[in-house]
Amino acid sequence: MMGTEEILRLTVAALMTRTGERQTDLAAGIGQAQTQVSRKQSGGSHWSLEDVDLLAAHYRLHPLDLLAGPTHAAGVLHGSAASLQTSGALPLPATAVERPSSAAPAVLHQAAVLPAAQQHEHPAAASQARPCVLCGQPAHHELDGFPQHLTAEECAAAVAAASTTQASTPAVEQAPAPVAPAEYTATASEETAATTSEETSTAGAPAEEPATAADPAPKRSTPGYASGTLVEQISGRVHEVLAACSGDLEAAQAELIKMAIPDVMTLLKASRVGGRYEHSEFPPTQEILRKKSQKGADEIWEGRPKWRNRELFAAAKRGEEIEVTALDMNAAYLSALKCWLPIGQLREDTSGVHDPKRAGVHLITPADWDHPDLPNPLGNRIEPGELWVSESTLRLLLDCTRQGLTDAPLIHRSLVSGASEALLEKLRRALAESRKTALAEGDELTVAYVKAMYSKFVSTIGESSANRELRRPDWMHIIRAKAFANLWMKAHKAQKAGLQVVEISGTDELHVVGDWRPVFPEGRDLSQVKEKATYILGGKR
Repeated sequence: MMGTEEILRLTVAALMTRTGERQTDLAAGIGQAQTQVSRKQSGGSHWSLEDVDLLAAHYRLHPLDLLAGPTHAAGVLHGSAASLQTSGALPLPATAVERPSSAAPAVLHQAAVLPAAQQHEHPAAASQARPCVLCGQPAHHELDGFPQHLTAEECAAAVAAASTTQASTPAVEQAPAPVAPAEYTATASEETAATTSEETSTAGAPAEEPATAADPAPKRSTPGYASGTLVEQISGRVHEVLAACSGDLEAAQAELIKMAIPDVMTLLKASRVGGRYEHSEFPPTQEILRKKSQKGADEIWEGRPKWRNRELFAAAKRGEEIEVTALDMNAAYLSALKCWLPIGQLREDTSGVHDPKRAGVHLITPADWDHPDLPNPLGNRIEPGELWVSESTLRLLLDCTRQGLTDAPLIHRSLVSGASEALLEKLRRALAESRKTALAEGDELTVAYVKAMYSKFVSTIGESSANRELRRPDWMHIIRAKAFANLWMKAHKAQKAGLQVVEISGTDELHVVGDWRPVFPEGRDLSQVKEKATYILGGKR
């Protein structure tokens, strides 16, 4: 006799197969990491009673249905038990409510756990084929009161045979196919009603309409990065505050900006549910990441640009008039949230080799920069010699090396941890999606709220007392440096396209000479740029 937990593992495997889920999908659905689900399914750790409740809620089943075995759970999932029993075609099987779960049969069709001779077959039903509760094709056997194929091979063969028949038979001559159990979707009951209404409309279609081949089963959509729940939380907060302020936009904006830090931290935690990694929130801070005084700075150079094209400014002083366009990058820090961030505590590495799967801060000696028409990726640093840079700056320098613009920097020492580029990706996409929707609807209140969240997130995750939920000065430097690196890459793109780069400064200003519209799309989206101003260099600005 199988134990209860083994029955549960088989049931979970069967339900995942029937719904088309992967372990990552299930993990996200029950708020756990994929590695946790994998260990529990392989027997490395145990499914708890709390897990049973989470699984039941995910599949919209009663917890006892999960413990009654895969056959029963699949039947309840697709409504087979209710429909067959109501029609009187089959006797109502004993459920987990009516008998202990330890007595429930555990039959997993795809693994053929039990030999056919040991399965509870009902030969009386063999003469009449009914839809298998697992694959929907005609089956001549019953298991635990449900029509079902005995093995995975039989299910596969039945599905293949049905597909071959449909492909070889003209659509107008096809006989009605047996009704298969509905594909599982995590939708509300009103969607089921809508489906029923749709089927009724189809049934009332004119008779002369030619029959068409059966539509393929709906494919499970790939889960998106920007969870709808996060986007709903953002819009819900805006509506809540606006209502509390009786529609006063200025008062609502002030209140939302005041809430930006705790709200964005709540979103961050929600975005990490089901993530592969648990990041460290308060790792020990390395000495180079500590401020030297209350208003001072630490030792990390972020590469903030402040550069002007000397040749063009010299030409302007000689009397030339040069028409310049100042371009503004949109939501620079929001775009910069997509960067390589260390997951855990930084540890020393003296190998002198950059590992692309790790991230942190690095002590380097940069190579010389010999391009007067293009800003140095290190920004306006004048002092020669060694300096500490963040991961984003080092990766930019290495990219410049690959493009033949400069020699590789010399890495003396690194403080790094295992890294991921997707740590903040769900949060970034939720904020970006909310911002994009708000811009399309002219909702400047939400735009201001989103801007406050991502900008305050970046500015307070260092040694700021305004944010007591996360202290990662390494993240702060890496994100800021990524914004500067993104701006430098825009300047490089402009220069390669034949534009002259006049000036680059801050996180979002790029001044160019020439027709920039074929190079950069115009607009307020993250991938677009705005025209800030046009002026004549050498005349009045």
